[in-house]
Amino acid sequence: MVNIPVVRAEAYYLPPPRRRADSWDAVPPAERVWRWYELKVQRRMQPPAGMLIGQRQWARIDHNRWVSDCPCGSAQVVTPADRRFACPECGYGWIEVVFPEDVDAVEASVANDIPSERNWWNPDDPNPWNRPPDTEVPQ
Repeated sequence: MVNIPVVRAEAYYLPPPRRRADSWDAVPPAERVWRWYELKVQRRMQPPAGMLIGQRQWARIDHNRWVSDCPCGSAQVVTPADRRFACPECGYGWIEVVFPEDVDAVEASVANDIPSERNWWNPDDPNPWNRPPDTEVPQ
């Protein structure tokens, strides 16, 4: 088996090839989606200013990427290194992203699957998107 790590925001949202590879290193990982999104829609995007208190979403592994879903239906790649999420699609403000206590153990639990089959849902997520109803949730 080839050791392919689960993708996190800091490895997914990268500067365009014409820029230095380290040019976004000073940008917190949760905010890199905004830079990346600006490139895609070709206009300036302003992240929200503050946290929405009491709001949170659960991180899940979807086809080998840590993602969090927005109530609008969009989703972004997230990271346990910066447990925030704000949606550039609808402007939903910064919320807490809930990761499992042992991220490394969860990643290891899917490591033997091929990347397209690496999926994990948090057992505490009350509204897990795309989890088959008859699927046992790995702990």
